[in-house]
Amino acid sequence: MKALSPFAGLAVAEIDRRLAGPGLRWRSGPFVIQLRARNIPRLGEQLAFLYAAHPVIDPPWEEVADTHLDLIRSGGWRRWWRAQAIMEEDGARPLQPFPLDHALPLFEWGWNFIIASRGNRYLMLHTAALSPDGERALILPGLPGSGKSTLAAALALRGWRLLSDEFALVRPEDGRVMPLARPVALKNSSIGVIRDFDPKAEFGPLFPKTRKGTVAHLKPPPASVAAMDRSCRPAWVVAPRFESGAGASLQPMAPEAAFLMIAANAFNYEVQGELGFQAVARIVRNCTIHTLTFGDLSEAVALLAELVAS
Repeated sequence: MKALSPFAGLAVAEIDRRLAGPGLRWRSGPFVIQLRARNIPRLGEQLAFLYAAHPVIDPPWEEVADTHLDLIRSGGWRRWWRAQAIMEEDGARPLQPFPLDHALPLFEWGWNFIIASRGNRYLMLHTAALSPDGERALILPGLPGSGKSTLAAALALRGWRLLSDEFALVRPEDGRVMPLARPVALKNSSIGVIRDFDPKAEFGPLFPKTRKGTVAHLKPPPASVAAMDRSCRPAWVVAPRFESGAGASLQPMAPEAAFLMIAANAFNYEVQGELGFQAVARIVRNCTIHTLTFGDLSEAVALLAELVAS
């Protein structure tokens, strides 16, 4: 596979040229994506910022990309009034159109959808995952609103290696977590919480009035992106729950409850069959498992640092 310097080595004009032509192809973790975008203003600039450390693959391409996405501007009367961005994947349109100036979140959610639909060589857990030391992984499963992505962003900003804020990609053959360090999507009040937590945090643009409220993407740490080929061994599972005003506290979780929680947070547990069962059983057997209740982000980060140090 031929790799150029990262996105940061390309001028925005060159990124725009490739997007409008044969496509722009790059690696993120174990996946290769090819994206074309026609008449989508500022998308190249936004990708150049958020994916600055990701390696771009230079044509001519000899390998097959995992995903081919097209973002196109709506035609007809919508071309001029309330223009929309439309995502196509091999001719299909898996998501409804977004407003034209929301093309970036459409791309991010669309790519998440494709990974969740097609990445079945891994057991895909709907969790955040980070590593304190580059070898062991902390898995953070949680429902929307649990504070999972906010906590993952805070840990990444405190030097933890970001594996993913959306997918823990578990290899069934050995149980290790494959990295997928992409921009961290934060919503509504979480954006301000992280800005207060670390004023140096690098965000892309704000996208108000999406279907999930206001969304902004935190740039992944370059060191996390550079380590995209180095898997980690699951060592801890912590299920976070944000509760306003609560002190940070950890409580052990029973193995049988942990098994059900992890399996329920997998996109493709049933598809994996026996391999999925064995992968979840290995995680439960080899990890210390807790619930985490917290109301203050700094307290939660400090408590998790104590957990991994012990």
